[in-house]
Amino acid sequence: MLERYLIAAVLLIASIPAAGQSDYDASRSPISLNAGGSYSYFDAAYGAYHLMGLTAYANISPLIWDRLSLEGEGRWLTLNASRGFRQYTYLIGPRYQFASSKRRGLHPYIKVLFGEGVIDFPDHLAYGRYLVMAPAGGLDIAVNHRWRLRAEYEYQFWPDAPGIPGSPSSFMTPNGLSAGLIYRIF
Repeated sequence: MLERYLIAAVLLIASIPAAGQSDYDASRSPISLNAGGSYSYFDAAYGAYHLMGLTAYANISPLIWDRLSLEGEGRWLTLNASRGFRQYTYLIGPRYQFASSKRRGLHPYIKVLFGEGVIDFPDHLAYGRYLVMAPAGGLDIAVNHRWRLRAEYEYQFWPDAPGIPGSPSSFMTPNGLSAGLIYRIF
């Protein structure tokens, strides 16, 4: 009789650590909020300027479907600029993450952002605010359940830039690479 109680006690105690092994889908929040930052290197599409700077972004998902989210970013390109040349962008738009069934840690995505771009031209020649459209694509690589590495390429369209007084406006297309980290808040 003692053997039965001992076997039952061992089986009961052995099952306790298994209770903490998985997170049930019902206990996870249906909405995810991520925030991060990256270092960017861009061809400014004005003269021979190649600017560097910081980018901050946040996204909330799912927006409608499981893979569609809303992402916003701010980019401040002020490094490697001479004579006071700077570019800033403040963009928001949809982001679609592709399913990656073979490699669970790789998360490829595309996004199309819209917003405002600001240019401070060299030697204070001009300063302007312009409409910006920016398709982009990239890859998030899971480090663990909270952190991801991000690599991205973005191509921007500035239809009314540069808008310098005395010269005609043309179509600027800054583009560049960013690499950074993302943290899942919830």
